[in-house]
Amino acid sequence: MESYHYDFKRWSELGTSELYQLLQLRSEVFVVEQECAYQDLDGQDFEALHLTARAPTTQSLMAYARVYTTKIDEKEYAAIGRVCTAKKYRGQGISRQLMERAIQFINEKQELPITVSAQAYLEVFYQSLGFETVSEPYLEDGIPHIRMVREK
Repeated sequence: MESYHYDFKRWSELGTSELYQLLQLRSEVFVVEQECAYQDLDGQDFEALHLTARAPTTQSLMAYARVYTTKIDEKEYAAIGRVCTAKKYRGQGISRQLMERAIQFINEKQELPITVSAQAYLEVFYQSLGFETVSEPYLEDGIPHIRMVREK
C-alpha cells in the first residue's frame, strides 16, 4: 500500500492554498456530488484541527477530516466530521487510514470518547472502526444520518 502524507493543522496554521483546497474538496463532495445545499462554513473550523491526506509525490489533497470537541447531553466528546475523499482517490483505503489517524490522535492527545454524525449508509464502515450506533436515523441537511460513538 502506498504511503500517504497525513498532517494535522490548526486553522491559524493553514496557508491560503491549503484552505482553498480543503474547502474545495468539502464543496465537491458534500454540495456538488451529494446535491446538498447546506451551510458548510459553520464556525467550527476555527477551533478544529484539520487532518489532510496528501499524495506523496504530487501533494494533491486526497482526503480530509476535522477534529474538535463538543458536548452532547452534558458529556464531552471528541468529534470527527466533514470526512471526505476526493472521487479519484476512493477505493484505495484512504478514508480508513484517515479515520485511523484521527482516532489515534484523539486517543493519545484528548482521551475522550469519539462521536461522529455518520451518513447512515456508512454505518458498517464506522462499526469496523469501533463505533457503535447510539441513535435512530435522522435527517441532517436532507441526508439520513446516525450518531455513533467510540469509547476510549
